[in-house]
Amino acid sequence: MAGPLYGIRIIEMAGLGPGPFCGMMLADMGADVICIERKPTAPQSEFDKMKRTVTDRGRRSIALDMKKEGAAELALRLIENADALIEGFRPGVMERLGLGPDICLARNPRLIYGRMTGWGQDGPLAHTAGHDINYIAISGVLGAMGYADRPPTPPLHLVGDMGGGGMMLAFGIVCALLEAKASGQGQVIDAAISDGTATLASMYYGMRAKEQWSTQRTDNLLDGGAPFYGCYECADGRHIAIGAIEPQFYRLLLELCGINDPAFAEQWHKQAWPELREKLRKLFRLRRQDEWCALFDGTDACFAPVLDFDQALEHPHHQARNTFTRIDGIPQPAPAPRFSRTPGSAGRLPESAGQHTQEVLLEAGLSCSELANLAATGVI
Repeated sequence: MAGPLYGIRIIEMAGLGPGPFCGMMLADMGADVICIERKPTAPQSEFDKMKRTVTDRGRRSIALDMKKEGAAELALRLIENADALIEGFRPGVMERLGLGPDICLARNPRLIYGRMTGWGQDGPLAHTAGHDINYIAISGVLGAMGYADRPPTPPLHLVGDMGGGGMMLAFGIVCALLEAKASGQGQVIDAAISDGTATLASMYYGMRAKEQWSTQRTDNLLDGGAPFYGCYECADGRHIAIGAIEPQFYRLLLELCGINDPAFAEQWHKQAWPELREKLRKLFRLRRQDEWCALFDGTDACFAPVLDFDQALEHPHHQARNTFTRIDGIPQPAPAPRFSRTPGSAGRLPESAGQHTQEVLLEAGLSCSELANLAATGVI
């Protein structure tokens, strides 16, 4: 069964991080994603092939030398028949390549032109370099992460690059495709990671406006400040995660732990949180992680073991739901979310840059002689 985006064709200009993640999400859902990569300057080594990651799955790959005359026109021939385009360069780069929005939309008025950047297409920082940590820093998010007695803790680049960036662009592309279906007109999407990260933090900005969130780290309900919402070390050095926020879950947590200390009776007495956290820290260090799992698993105490990437693959819940899959022997997350009638499907990784060049260009209507000429001039 084809995925929900079957029949949608997307051109992706090869990049790093959030752009490929966006392309993976769309490809997982059935879109035909054609990635335009740089033409290799030499035969690809095994190391070059190893640089391909899970987020490159499901594409067809075409390799062009964009510095050669005729490369931009070749890309435009592909863009003419595409529904959307993904690019993740600094502002102005696509324009210099001759593939800016005005040119592309003139050739394909229905095109959704998705632009993925850290700072956006305009603003004082638009042309400066940056990475995930920088984008989430000015969004207020990084400053809320970590412990109060040390600098903010950089999270994995899920918050900025993947969540505020790639996922936001995928959402934007699908929204614009729906609108174009009605209007017949394409448009440009300015997806800035700094913007998207701020959007992800909407709930916290709302809590701050109501004075329900402190700017002090480890002083709030969801940042490790509350003793009943956080991670604790076990006797074997592994960790568990507790999230017993609701009163009934909190009572069950205390009951299962055998806690009769009256100090725990006032769950929301914030001044007592540091003392209660220390008591729980000492308690949870008395047993191994597997012992706590045996006690809590299957209950409503809002408990989970903290697993590493290898352990997560083996967790019974993930195995029952097939949360992970293997493609060419590589374990990786399966497509999400799930659809009852048109499920997504994870495709294979392209083996090399340009693996599908001739296939894609023949589909685009080029003749064998044209391909030979493009190869002779070094465009492909």
